[in-house]
Amino acid sequence: MSARLSDYDYHLPRELIAQRPLERREDARMLVLHREGQTIQHRRFAELKQLLRPGDLLVLNDTRVLPARRISDNGAIEFLFVERLGAKRWKCLVQPGRKMRVGATTTINNVLVRVEEVTPEGERVVEFASELDPYAGGSMPLPPYIHRPGDDADAVRYQTVFARVAGAVAAPTAGLHFTPEILNEIPHTFVTLHVGPGTFLPVRAENVTEHRMHAEQFCISAEAADKINKAGRIVAVGTTTVRTLESAVRADGKLVAQTGWTDLFIYPPYHFRVVDVLLTNFHLPRSTLLMLVSAFAGREFVLRAYQEAVRERYRFYSYGDCMLIF
Repeated sequence: MSARLSDYDYHLPRELIAQRPLERREDARMLVLHREGQTIQHRRFAELKQLLRPGDLLVLNDTRVLPARRISDNGAIEFLFVERLGAKRWKCLVQPGRKMRVGATTTINNVLVRVEEVTPEGERVVEFASELDPYAGGSMPLPPYIHRPGDDADAVRYQTVFARVAGAVAAPTAGLHFTPEILNEIPHTFVTLHVGPGTFLPVRAENVTEHRMHAEQFCISAEAADKINKAGRIVAVGTTTVRTLESAVRADGKLVAQTGWTDLFIYPPYHFRVVDVLLTNFHLPRSTLLMLVSAFAGREFVLRAYQEAVRERYRFYSYGDCMLIF
């Protein structure tokens, strides 16, 4: 294992970062990794069902992304609203931060917004002069590596077809490839984890064990827990599903219905107790998500697979292609 941040780095040509989704969700390419034989295959997401076996259960995150991005009336400040703290108080991320220090003001919909506090993580606690729902009229919070404003198409495509429980500020992107038709052909169940602002924050500690994750709320229903406990192999769709399941498992390996918060940080040499197969998109260098995948499949094997994906011109990140790891 390695606890050095620099050991989770790789080179990615900027042109491989997908700026828009494919016309059809199911047309994504899928890099298939077999941990036991350390082999790599090139397949298509539409072939997913063919690669699974009887008894496999897909577990997906049904969180729904909020239209949490707002721009100040003067166009100078971008807000990402992440948590309501009171009738007029919100926690948010802002860009550029240097313009929004404690006491700074601007307006949204002609309502004054004032910075009350800057948290140690760099978030802003702001207060409106009068009540305002920042999500009303907001846009999809596209990741910063998508260098364009969100549009009407993103309101549909930066949302899974099974999104149900509103509360996330980023999409569980491995689920973006599914269509209702593909999902209906494969046994599945849902859990919920509301992806929080921590997904946008970089790891700054060179020793990754010193990094602390933001807590995110999750929920597992009694029906989902029962299906998971009875399944053969658990196929986790996305890193958020992995963190939900691994946070909720008991000492005896079983899940029980529950709602709670998790700040679980998974990195090598983590021992997985629930997840057997992982479907995931490609992740940023030096990110906690890349570390989770490295814990699941081995850092050297994962980085070799990423090099293969770069050579083969796969599309990366939220609107990009995916990996299936057995």
